[in-house]
Amino acid sequence: MANSAQARKRARQAEGRRQRNASQRSTLRTHIKNVIKAVAAGDAEAAQTAYQKAVPIIDKSVGKGLIHKNKAARHKSRLGHHVRSLQG
Repeated sequence: MANSAQARKRARQAEGRRQRNASQRSTLRTHIKNVIKAVAAGDAEAAQTAYQKAVPIIDKSVGKGLIHKNKAARHKSRLGHHVRSLQG
């Protein structure tokens, strides 16, 4: 365990950040899964709505440093292809 005051503070800050990141990561994954579920169900309208809700969440995750911008682009691209496959 941390012995100095500085190390104790760092441990407190790290724990707070860990919990915040876990919550934001969970929200991100939930929105991605919602799109996948709608696509699997074959509901084009629900998939489009879920995709439109997921994209800003994915972009915010990049801004907060939760995921890399290329990972975000990959998620958006793949989800978009799935959603468009239902419409056409």
